[in-house]
Amino acid sequence: MSIKINRLSNVLMKEISYILATEVKDKNIKFVTVTDLKLASDLSFAKVYVTVLDDSKRDETMKSLNSARGFIRSKLHDRVDMRHIPEISFVYDESIEYGNKIEKIINELNKD
Repeated sequence: MSIKINRLSNVLMKEISYILATEVKDKNIKFVTVTDLKLASDLSFAKVYVTVLDDSKRDETMKSLNSARGFIRSKLHDRVDMRHIPEISFVYDESIEYGNKIEKIINELNKD
């Protein structure tokens, strides 16, 4: 990954986190954490990885996030100095759950 793409990914991740925390009024989106952002090499597409505090509302939250994509892009356009704001796709980040599962297995093996 080039330095420019890496830097833009970090900027977009911080700005999307800020927009989700302060600008979006949907109550389903309030407890979302942006964990990563993968930006395409041509800067046309951004895959935003998120986790949800209340796992029981995960599906609702993901639907709300995907319906708010246009609003989030327009806010990004106001906040980030880019000629073209990439299309955004929100993806639930399962790596934390996977890490917890692996840690639990390791702890159980160490008990024996």
